[in-house]
Amino acid sequence: MDSLNLGKTVLKYEVIIGVGGIGSGSFFRLDGNHTLGREESRSGYFLDKNDYCKLHIIAHYVKALLGNKLRIIPVGKVGNDDAGKKLIEEMNEVDIETGYVEIDKSKHTLFSFCFLYPDHSGGNMTTNDSACSSVDEEHILKSEKEFMKYSGKGIALAAPEVSLNARLCLLNLATKYNFFRVASFTSGEMNKVFKERIIEKVDLLCINLDEAAAILDMDFNYNISEIVKLSIDKLTVINPKLIITITGGKEGSWIWNGSELSYLPVEKVEVISTAGAGDAFTSGMIAGIASGLSIKDSHQLANLTGGGSVTSPHTINKELNRVTLLEISKTSNTKFSNNVLKLLEK
Repeated sequence: MDSLNLGKTVLKYEVIIGVGGIGSGSFFRLDGNHTLGREESRSGYFLDKNDYCKLHIIAHYVKALLGNKLRIIPVGKVGNDDAGKKLIEEMNEVDIETGYVEIDKSKHTLFSFCFLYPDHSGGNMTTNDSACSSVDEEHILKSEKEFMKYSGKGIALAAPEVSLNARLCLLNLATKYNFFRVASFTSGEMNKVFKERIIEKVDLLCINLDEAAAILDMDFNYNISEIVKLSIDKLTVINPKLIITITGGKEGSWIWNGSELSYLPVEKVEVISTAGAGDAFTSGMIAGIASGLSIKDSHQLANLTGGGSVTSPHTINKELNRVTLLEISKTSNTKFSNNVLKLLEK
């Protein structure tokens, strides 16, 4: 991996301990761009594309950006099947540590069915009875010794596709040991997260427009700027120090750094598939913050990482690295800060 040019930079954090989905899946290309109806039958075809789940995607891209300067410790489970064993092998190949990824002999590995429209947008459905469903508080607590070892020097990541209780357990450990806490939640979880004030245990919240609209109980078809502003206002009432990123696909991305809202358009790249772009964006934010960039500069790196991810048919673009991000930056409309450019250049 050709990671960012960190030189003699001492990272702000030494480890990421994360929980979330570890799994694989298939892609199905729908005929027609109109949104799939509840009872509609739609033709299409399977694509030759590799799908991965959230924790694996984020962990891979952070490793690609930061190399071996940062330990990455996923906490999760896979099934006792070929898919699970292959995923563990792939993580080990890039030095993602898998000591806390257990094999559940009674369940299958998480499987995601991704559907894509001809305009490259889409969504996914995941199995809820996989090995990831057995990731519980007991399993999360096995990693407490790692939190203790890196007290005040780590990042905790709580990503979907495991239970909310498991993620809350991780966030509680992170709070206890003074970790920087990163989280994302599904649209269906946002109301509960807000009402139970789980957001108080988060430092960086990474969501998309649909999830932001869910906080407001609004339809996604409302004015986008209104969804962004009102969701930030509502979240920061609960947690005034919260950093918030909101991705909007082709609409670009927004970030609230605690005092100011900023926006970046999407990068000018050939879009092959947008699946996994939001997770890649989150990885860029984490990598930027870990390397000492400001929140605004981390947003620039995140936007580049998201842009690099969509140039691959797979949800993990294994060609994404410092060199590919540098090439994207050369045709970008963004005026990159000197700190970001230093990371991209040799």
